[in-house]
Formats: sequence, C-alpha cells, structure tokens
Amino acid sequence: MTSHAYIHIPFCIRKCRYCNFVSGADIQLKDEYINSLTYQIKKQYKNEELKTLYIGGGTPSLLETKNIEGLISLFKISSNAEITLEVNPETVDENKFKLFKQLGINRISLGVQTFNGKILNKIGRLHDEKTIYKALNNLKNAGFSNISIDLIYGLPNQNLSDVKNDIKKALELDITHISTYGLKIEKNSYFGKNLPNNLPDDTMQETMFLYICEALEKNSFKHYEISNFAKLGYASRHNLCYWQNKNYYGFGVNASGYIGDIRYKNQSDLKKYILNPLDREEETVLTAKEKLEEEIILALRLNNGINIDNINKKYNIDFEKKYSVILNNYKKLNLLTAENGTVKLTKKGILLSNEVMCEFIN
Repeated sequence: MTSHAYIHIPFCIRKCRYCNFVSGADIQLKDEYINSLTYQIKKQYKNEELKTLYIGGGTPSLLETKNIEGLISLFKISSNAEITLEVNPETVDENKFKLFKQLGINRISLGVQTFNGKILNKIGRLHDEKTIYKALNNLKNAGFSNISIDLIYGLPNQNLSDVKNDIKKALELDITHISTYGLKIEKNSYFGKNLPNNLPDDTMQETMFLYICEALEKNSFKHYEISNFAKLGYASRHNLCYWQNKNYYGFGVNASGYIGDIRYKNQSDLKKYILNPLDREEETVLTAKEKLEEEIILALRLNNGINIDNINKKYNIDFEKKYSVILNNYKKLNLLTAENGTVKLTKKGILLSNEVMCEFIN
C-alpha cells in the first residue's frame, strides 16, 4: 500500500540562479498542465488513503485556490494527514492562505534561503528580509502553526558571520522546522553556466555546517536528518517516507516515485509531459541488492541511522559481518559509530557522507 504522494508544480515568477529543478515555466501553460496532472493522478493513483501529501515546485502558491482544491480532492486523505505546501515569501496573501488552510493544508515550507538582502539579490530571489517577516505574519494570521523554513549556506559573498546572523534570526521566529542546505552548483543552473565569484570554499562550508548544527541543537531543534532540524514532534512526515525507503507516488513533470520494486521519473520536458503525462522518462526495477543498498544509504541520512536487527530481518543478512571491513575502517576514522544496535554517521561522517555511502555500494 502506498500512503504518500508528491505533486510537482513547475511555475515560478522567476527562476533562481542556483535552481536546477524543472521550474520557472510559463504560467500561461497552467491550465493545460493542471489538466494533464489531473489525468495522470486519475490513471495512476489507486485510491489508497494518504498519510502525507506534499505539493512542491516551483512555487505552488502561485496557483489559484480552486486549482489546489481540485488536486487535493482527487485523493483519499487520512483525517490526520500531513499536507505540505511549498511557498515563496512574496506570494503569501493572508486571505488566500486562509482558504488554503480550509482545504486541509496544515504544513508550510517557506523558501527563505537567507535574511541577507544583498545575497538574496545575488542569487535571484524576489523577496527581501521585510517580506519574510510579512509572509510569516500572514501565515500565522491565516492559522498556520507548523511552518518550516529553508536556508542555504555557502552562498556567494557569504561568510560565517552571515550564517550566524541567519541562524540567530531563524531562532527568533516561532517556527517548528528548519532545513539547511549547502549550495551546490548544478551544471544546468544559471550559476552552473555563470560561476559566481566569492564562493566559500569547502573548509568554510564545513565550518558553517558545524556551526548550524551546534546552534540549532542548543535551541531545541533535533538534527534528525543530514539537512533537517525539527522541534519535538515536527519532523517532516512526508520526507521521512523517502528516508525510510517507503513507497510514494510522484505526480507531475519530472517528479519521481517509488511503487513496489519500481523507481521512476516522469517526463522532464514540460510540453512533452502535457502531451503525455503517463510517459515516464526513467523506470527501473530494483534488484534485491539495489534495494538493500538504497535502504543503507537512505538510513544513513537519518540521525537514528541503521537499525541492525531490522535490516537483518528484512534482507536476511548479517549486516555487521557482511560490511565488517567498511564498518571497522570508518569507525577508526570516526566517521561511523556502531552501538546500541544501530550504525550511524558521526558529525565528521556527515561532512563526508557521500564517500561513506558509496563504500556500501562498491
């Protein structure tokens, strides 16, 4: 049974310079896109009761309430489901969001990125610091209490003092969740084609990350996943479904899904998707070996790590024996810990997580 679904909305007022997602599409294509998206959902959704629904993008809050209402109405949704809407600060109208709240949306992910106006301008964002506070005020007046913000570190011209200031201001807000991402230059983004000057080097990014972890953990935010921090009871239930390797639907252009043994990605070309929303760009049937490897990699992203007993029963293996060389090597390097029946990354291991995870594949 699949209890989770993601919907991708590709429309933005303007594409950010670091963004590599399918977004920034012509809003004039909205009606055609919604029609195709609706068709895909009706054809592929099996009427299971959803525990989480995540509407991301892009900027889904650009849609009219009738569009969001129409999409949500296509699903059978649990009475205590988590329904998340991704939002940019400049799109938060209090009256519109009161209607979103009435539709059942109960969690907001707000794209702040930084409070520094000069850096916001440099990365192509449309809002400033005042707009962030106005958006949060409007969201709370509209009845939202479960609010997450995104922050990026390692931005052009950003130094450690800027990051400290961002975290200080974030902690002053009445919010429940903070996601922090190190800037990655993607080749198909504006920055990938026009490399910005004054990027913090890897050592500075590591310093920024360690500071963020320390500051947030001191202030009641649990570091529950590599990039995510939450107050007690407010971890993203939808994103946990990814990291716990559960099945989920992916609806919309370029959206990915995982059903049964099949991982898939929808068509990434918007016009091709509109013409044939059932056409998949990628579809892979996972082998038993691949499923095990994915389980390990995803679990290592979580602060709870790998439950050895659970993975042994699920895959009929002796995890500690099978991966003894890797475990011993990385424990000596203080990149992994293995205690109380779990294996997880240390803070140092998180900084080298890709290297560690690749070992379990190789």
